[in-house]
Amino acid sequence: NNYALTVDVNPSNMHDSIAFYTAFDKFVDKFSSDMPKYFVGDAAYITPHICKTIIDLEMIPCFPYKRPMTKEGYFKKYEYVYDEHYDCYICPNNEVLNYSTTDKKGYRLYKSNPDKCKECPFRNQCTKSKNCQKIITRHIWEEYKEQANENRYTQLWKENYPLRKETVERIFGDCKEQHGLRY
Repeated sequence: NNYALTVDVNPSNMHDSIAFYTAFDKFVDKFSSDMPKYFVGDAAYITPHICKTIIDLEMIPCFPYKRPMTKEGYFKKYEYVYDEHYDCYICPNNEVLNYSTTDKKGYRLYKSNPDKCKECPFRNQCTKSKNCQKIITRHIWEEYKEQANENRYTQLWKENYPLRKETVERIFGDCKEQHGLRY
């Protein structure tokens, strides 16, 4: 309905995914008894923790497609198959990348066998590391992000996501043009 339900002032160099938490906490405190059914956001909010936060509050996330951030000419992460049962990835050459460790930020590291990668015909599309080892990261809450991505292009998404440009983006445009908040 073109109403701003919460406001939070942040530095302009702060990423949206960081600024999300303060504003969202204010929103939840104010409307906890009447939470919305859907959460529609732009690509900046497609992080494992934000997806987990939204899904844990029983809202349905509606996000746009986010292009993989892979170098041109290399395999994209989705071209490696994640095997949930064995907790490993399988590369396009049908070799296994086994779990190695979890870093401080909550990313699980899956590493290939360098001896097998040395002779791989796809090595130039996979890795340029000197030790011939491919490493894939997967966040401990990655399944929440995958669940949010499953909503994309469903009928529910088609009904709710386009409303974003008519409501939220319009408010942002008014703030920029009429209130000097462009920079």
